[in-house]
Amino acid sequence: MPAPASKPVIVLVRPQLGENIGKAARAMLNFGLTEMRLVNPRDGWPNPAAGPAAAGADIVLEQAKVFERTADAIADCEHIYATTVRRRGVTKPVVGPDEAGRLMHSEPGRHAILFGREASGLETEDVALARHILTVPINPEFGSLNLAQAVILCAYEWSRQAGLVQPTAEEEPLPPAPQDELDGLIAHFDAMLAPRGYFLPEGRAEATRRTLRSVLTRPGWNHLEVRTLRGILSTLERDPRPEE
Repeated sequence: MPAPASKPVIVLVRPQLGENIGKAARAMLNFGLTEMRLVNPRDGWPNPAAGPAAAGADIVLEQAKVFERTADAIADCEHIYATTVRRRGVTKPVVGPDEAGRLMHSEPGRHAILFGREASGLETEDVALARHILTVPINPEFGSLNLAQAVILCAYEWSRQAGLVQPTAEEEPLPPAPQDELDGLIAHFDAMLAPRGYFLPEGRAEATRRTLRSVLTRPGWNHLEVRTLRGILSTLERDPRPEE
């Protein structure tokens, strides 16, 4: 089995029912995943309905961490996959569970899979945080998976891909920068562009910011590349040096 660091983090964004959280925990542990993060669960946490539904996957529930924002839940992760059957106007590479499983074993860094609430899935703002959209090829006339089913499909593919990637003697590339560093870069761009009217008119500001985030998250910048870009922006902020 792969080292624990390669195991993806399962992030349930605004889950509604404790039973579904428990069933998701059960699905995770069936395939060796134990790290669950909850973003603003509707009924609070801990939830007494989760335990019975977990059917013994207590370790997952006991170690589950709660966050107020999706961005906080994935701040230490370099690879984020948003599970959705709709692209919601966000341009991202689209992968299936099998390809995502391969990426989790071959790409260095922490991986996180985002799952939305039962009624409506992930919001556009959550999908915008991801590097990839993860879509299950199901019946287009009945595209309805419950939360635990979606989790078990992704966990199964991660498990199935275990051990297929052999180490090589080649120099390993630097892992992509974690989410908090990308957020800092995006905020830096925002702070420089806003006073210059880039986000006008106001009615399009949110969509423009979302597009900017998509552009900056797509390449998978590593830590040094993000630091270089921040240095460039800091230089541009300074007054020009006088000519000698």
